[in-house]
Amino acid sequence: MSDPTLIALSPLDGRYARETESLREYFSELAFIRARVRIEIEYLSALARDAHLVRDLTATEISNLQSLISNFKLDDARAIKTHETRARHDVKAIEYFLRDQLAATSLVDVIEWLHFGLTSEDINQTAYALALRDARDAVILPALDRVIAQIAMLAHEHKATPMLARTHGQPAVPTTLGKEFAVFLARVNAQRAQIAVHRFEAKLTGAVGNFNALVAAAPDVDWLAFSEKFIRAFDLEPNVVTTQLAPYDNWIRFFDTLRLTNSILIDFAQDMWRYISDDIFKLRVIAGEVGSSTMPQKVNPIDFENAEGNLGIANALFVHYAEKLPRARLQRDLSDSTVRRTFGVALGHSVLAYANIARGLERITANEEKLCTDLDAHWQIIAEGAQTILRAANFADAYESLKKLTRGKTLTRENYFAWIASLAVDEAVKIKLRELSPLTYIGLAEKIVERVIK
Repeated sequence: MSDPTLIALSPLDGRYARETESLREYFSELAFIRARVRIEIEYLSALARDAHLVRDLTATEISNLQSLISNFKLDDARAIKTHETRARHDVKAIEYFLRDQLAATSLVDVIEWLHFGLTSEDINQTAYALALRDARDAVILPALDRVIAQIAMLAHEHKATPMLARTHGQPAVPTTLGKEFAVFLARVNAQRAQIAVHRFEAKLTGAVGNFNALVAAAPDVDWLAFSEKFIRAFDLEPNVVTTQLAPYDNWIRFFDTLRLTNSILIDFAQDMWRYISDDIFKLRVIAGEVGSSTMPQKVNPIDFENAEGNLGIANALFVHYAEKLPRARLQRDLSDSTVRRTFGVALGHSVLAYANIARGLERITANEEKLCTDLDAHWQIIAEGAQTILRAANFADAYESLKKLTRGKTLTRENYFAWIASLAVDEAVKIKLRELSPLTYIGLAEKIVERVIK
């Protein structure tokens, strides 16, 4: 079939390919191979420049090596995969490919320095660290920022729009629509800040982490300093206390922050679903769209539903990473390798969810008439304020008085004002009580929104 999206096994590469294609630049097989080619070439250059084990390379030779990175093509990846088919080893296949590329050049005499003294994980984990960092900066943060911007806009727009709050699902003290958005804005912003500053670790320490082969071949080189400088050249954090693997703890902290971010957004998507269900928000009708194959009236909150499902899938993978990746039998086993290849999947479902939330937020309109109707139908929700005013005036058993008036009952404005008239309190207290209204009893909601937005 000519359309690969119709025969893809994963919906990320099929149904949702357009929304997730930006991650292919970092987590596709092609991207992973290209990154490892880059690291092998940079390592060869560093052996000449910093360790002085390889002869000095000319400017032309350095340029030619760099062109193997910048001009890396799909056909080059195919050639590496051919080597891998024979060798059944993906990193050795890259070395064989580079040997082929240098064989007919002036660099033929330095071929034996390719992958010198390294283990595959010196290359692989550095490549993954680069992919995680670069995808974060180019794809994940921009996608998350779109959601944050939408939530911030709605928080500002509705900072003074009163709404009926619900605790335990029951009518509660009023809030504002904007303040409820601000709660999520503050939560997501806090996690976004942690995601943005995370420094990814990588390693170059050899087969079991002791630089054994490198020290045996070149004992005069300061391999600890070389390793740290090499990793830092990629703007990564070096870890020189490893087995064959750098511990995954550092990456897991990043995934855990993403998982918390996603959990917050699941909470948000579920609340949005409920607000739409309760007619607090209306969904904009898009011409040509269908909400049901049989019910023509339907306009469904599918963007928030889709986001909830995708965030759940992503978090299931993040949980598995936290459980699986810190554990390696002795100095190395290969059970982590296939797990790492799903990093793009977890991030893909996250990015897809962020896009759906942003799209859903673009389609909602607050139903202010409904908001006002709900509030006016439940005057019992100002009982908190009324009994607190009475307590401040030393009115005996204020709580019990309001409890008798309101618990398990729906209070009208007329009932409330009649109760005020019956009270044996000063007129100044009654004035305060009459000033209470479900439409205005919102405390410092506006100021809280402004503080969060700043």
